[in-house]
Amino acid sequence: MKFVQWIGPGMLVAATGVGAGDLATASFTGSELGLAVLWGVVLGAFLKFVLNEGLARWQLATGSTLLEGAVAHLGAAVRWGFLIYLVAWSFLVAAALMSAMGVVCHAVLPLSSLSLWERAGVRAFAATPQSDKIVYGIAHSLLAVVLIKLGGYPLFERVMRVCIAAMFVAVVVTAVALRPPVGELFAGLFIPIIPRGGVSWTLALMGGIGGTVTVLCYGYWIREEGRQSTDQLGVCRIDLATAYVMTALFGLSMVVIGASLGPMEGGGATLMVRIAERLQETLGAAGPAVKWAFLIGAWAAVFSSLLGVWQATPYLFADLWRQMGRGTGDVPSVDTRSLPYQAYLYAIAVVPIIGLIAVEFRSIQKVNAIVGALFIPMLAAALLYLNGTPRWVGQQHRNSPVTTAILVGALLLFAAAGALEIRDTLM
Repeated sequence: MKFVQWIGPGMLVAATGVGAGDLATASFTGSELGLAVLWGVVLGAFLKFVLNEGLARWQLATGSTLLEGAVAHLGAAVRWGFLIYLVAWSFLVAAALMSAMGVVCHAVLPLSSLSLWERAGVRAFAATPQSDKIVYGIAHSLLAVVLIKLGGYPLFERVMRVCIAAMFVAVVVTAVALRPPVGELFAGLFIPIIPRGGVSWTLALMGGIGGTVTVLCYGYWIREEGRQSTDQLGVCRIDLATAYVMTALFGLSMVVIGASLGPMEGGGATLMVRIAERLQETLGAAGPAVKWAFLIGAWAAVFSSLLGVWQATPYLFADLWRQMGRGTGDVPSVDTRSLPYQAYLYAIAVVPIIGLIAVEFRSIQKVNAIVGALFIPMLAAALLYLNGTPRWVGQQHRNSPVTTAILVGALLLFAAAGALEIRDTLM
């Protein structure tokens, strides 16, 4: 039971970071390059672990969040720049998640199949994929707000655990059901090669799994768990290691699924629907059961990401608001009952509905991919500087030479992955 408590915040980061776009990246890469790039998933998860460990180490050593540290030591430009970035990212990711939620739910249960409109006497409205996307997207956004308001962090964590279990089991079982060649699996895991023409796909795979801005929320979640001192750094490392092992297994499974089913068209949640249909065709008698298990797992993956963003992003805004001198003074943690937190929660749940209705799914995903690709290199650079300064974190907790080398590698890798993502998105 104690171990289960330890791994809570890390699992929240992992689940929040795995959305429809990340699933699409892994499955696309598998369909294009096969199992040869499985090692890229493992390397990407390891590098995200190093980044998150650095974030936790900073917070436990200094008592301040990484965001507080960046504002204090890198100047007001960081505060205002990140505020603008956060607002833009929040709108884009929220609209993308609502769209993805709507697409997956339409595949699972089209509203037209229920004849609800005729029974309710509403004949002027006919359920379509577009209307389903909007209705389901708004419904899940409001459901997330209700869950967060109703039970706070404890209920949020319990719901996320259920979603994590559903998405993990469904995707891994689907991958096993496809019976990938064992020899190719081991070769892809332990022989790091990149097939011809596969550099951009491999870099996207390494950068795509595990989250972007939501990585920062780990600091607020460990505060909710009462982790305040460096004595608990070992617990955080176990927590994060477990979370990123599961993230890696999840990404590996999606690559296996993509490699087994071959090239497919679509993107994001639309691709998840096509994968489910192909599974039904491929697996014969077991196909329908695996299809529905996979769709439930896809729903759990997208909803856990949506719920995590809704709960966590207001922490960042409230933290920034307090640092601008508009809060209630120095407090040890962000108050989730405060006006800034509550206002941002409602804003992220309602304002992006404009994008859900007015902008097509592919366009939202495109801009969201560009904005998200910029963050991880910035995080790696901040950790190199902040955790590399002994007078702030102490000699004992500064970056070791090995950690510094890994962070430099992560900075270069994710900068390259981000540049390629932006290039490919704009093409």
